Amino acid sequence: MVDAQIIREWIKKADEDFDFAGSVIEDSSFYAQICFHFHQASEKYLKALIIAWDLEFKKIHDLPVLLKICLKKSTDLEALMDACRFLNGFYIDTRYPVHWPTEYTREDAQEAMKAATEIRSTVKDLLKSFIER
Repeated sequence: MVDAQIIREWIKKADEDFDFAGSVIEDSSFYAQICFHFHQASEKYLKALIIAWDLEFKKIHDLPVLLKICLKKSTDLEALMDACRFLNGFYIDTRYPVHWPTEYTREDAQEAMKAATEIRSTVKDLLKSFIER
């Protein structure tokens, strides 16, 4: 049986990343970091779902791969693939020196927030019984 407390801890950490990024989006110019935090939030939401559903847990950061693990339980989640693909690019580009253009704008951060919101809403809906205990 899955420990609901562990699920709540993952959701809490995801919410912290999400809320932090959302709270600074309008008054900041650190758009790469904001996009990174929306990626991190989405990763943690998906991992909470993986744990709740007792699926294979991988210590990875690749959102489409994490979503594919979740798809083993519910193919309805396929609707989140575009959001996962969009956010996935923010993991490497925002953290390490890369040799391609990486200028991020407020619009990019707002799109990242929109994608992360879609993932957040879906996962929290599915995990309502764990979260509300």
